[in-house]
Amino acid sequence: MDEVDRIVAAWRRERPDLDVAPMEVLSRVSRLARHLDLARKSTFAKHGLEVWAFDVLSALRRSGDPYRLSPSQLLTQTLVTSGTMTNRIDRLVTAGLVQRHPDPADRRGVLVQLTEAGRAKVDGSLQDLLDIEHELLAELADPQQRRLADLLRKLSSNFELDHSSAGVA
Repeated sequence: MDEVDRIVAAWRRERPDLDVAPMEVLSRVSRLARHLDLARKSTFAKHGLEVWAFDVLSALRRSGDPYRLSPSQLLTQTLVTSGTMTNRIDRLVTAGLVQRHPDPADRRGVLVQLTEAGRAKVDGSLQDLLDIEHELLAELADPQQRRLADLLRKLSSNFELDHSSAGVA
């Protein structure tokens, strides 16, 4: 029995008129998300990054050489507002992890490019993150992990915007 089992049993005892079965799945998802969030924050902090910085740097890294995107492309991939993205880019420029360049296709536009220092940070952070994520999933065999991923994809598809063309993970 885990904590969710205890919570569900208590609700069933106190409110037998309600179907609390969804809690058995979604409370566990919520708790796992909190554990993963803490693991990510800790991992990124070891590399001198915050979660938001990793999100921006990893979007640039996934874009492929020359690791350059427009601010609007970064908005699409990180799901933040324009003002928030501008602030994040400013902070990453100050840290030497990205650079702004004029967009040759649009005289008014800029492109944000990953620096070598930014690439080193995101690559190191990603490796450490994956090591932790492999540990978190170690209780499940590979086929179980694939099945769980399929089930979660199906469950979350109703809430996700179509970002498949933007490469959002």
